[in-house]
Amino acid sequence: MSAPVPGLAALPTQAAIRDALLADVPLMDLITGVFDWVEEKQPYPYIVVGEAMETPANSHDRFGSEVLETLHIWDQSRGFAQSLTIAARVIQALDHTPLTIVGHVHRWTRFVSQQTLRDPEPPGLRHVPMTFRIGTEVAP
Repeated sequence: MSAPVPGLAALPTQAAIRDALLADVPLMDLITGVFDWVEEKQPYPYIVVGEAMETPANSHDRFGSEVLETLHIWDQSRGFAQSLTIAARVIQALDHTPLTIVGHVHRWTRFVSQQTLRDPEPPGLRHVPMTFRIGTEVAP
């Protein structure tokens, strides 16, 4: 019997995160969308599923991965109240919540960090990057 060929988890994990966010009705009431690529005239606020870093998390008899995924909340509201309300809802939607990851078995999702930033262009832009760590195993 041969071992299964490991598959990268970053791309299907990104899709699973996007699907989970789009399925969260309270979150979708707060934002205009969840994107991998954003049109120039996209209305605020919205979320971009951004950068991912994948590292192997194999065991003796299984191939696994840990994916560190960054989400970006973009908003033009005064202050950070709206952005942080959105961030809190993202945590509710993802942290400790099962994901359906094509070709992989979801093991866990954990909220890691968030940061509030002011972007100078365009003026008044708020940016809240959030990071989540997702553990997967290649599906048998």
